[in-house]
Amino acid sequence: MSIDSPEDLAGMKAAGAVVAATIRECRRAARAGMTTAELDAVAARTFARMGARSGPILTYDFPGTICISVNDQVVHGVPGNRRLRDGDLLKIDVTAELNGYYADACVSVPIGRAKPASARLAAASQAALLRGIDAARAGAPRNAIGAAVEAEVEKRGFRVIRDLSGHGIGRRLHEKPDVLNYPDPADDEPLTEGLVITIEPMISAGSTVLEELEDGWTLVTQDGARSAHFEHTMVIRRDQPALVLTA
Repeated sequence: MSIDSPEDLAGMKAAGAVVAATIRECRRAARAGMTTAELDAVAARTFARMGARSGPILTYDFPGTICISVNDQVVHGVPGNRRLRDGDLLKIDVTAELNGYYADACVSVPIGRAKPASARLAAASQAALLRGIDAARAGAPRNAIGAAVEAEVEKRGFRVIRDLSGHGIGRRLHEKPDVLNYPDPADDEPLTEGLVITIEPMISAGSTVLEELEDGWTLVTQDGARSAHFEHTMVIRRDQPALVLTA
């Protein structure tokens, strides 16, 4: 969507606040020995307290309040009886709907004592997100985001998973345009002031080829390599970095 009224901006900010609060509560609760279903219940309680609903359930009938992916699971991990273990790299991907507005964000966090390689991987995804946000300004070509993201990821020795991307968001979970994490020369439409998008570098320490698990949702790296994912929802502005709604 494109923000064209104070009411739209207020609605998006409120949805973004739900996402930020839910990620904060889940990060605080996550620990070794907890199941991903128990962590999903933390998100469900936060949504209920704030009057929000799960975007993945509303849009896709997803079998969980949020997506919880671990280690080689890149995205769309289904909450269940998997127990978190010390050293796991956990991805908490939250999409909330509040009063008809959607916001979406993700963080990658270690469980217990972080493995150095996982910490470097997560740091690369987060740094790439920040680079992408800085490049996302009205008038800049859309592929400036992907150029910034991929350059940062590769500088740190990792690889972008090109089959996955960010997206427009607002009145629906997924809207146009796609926001690529690499510089496609054909993707040169200028970013417009007020456009609401997500930027979300999904990166791998190994293969970027994905496979889908039998649950029909969870995508994993083909070689079992760990992955990381950071994401924010933001509004494009002119002459300054995008306004992040889910921080």
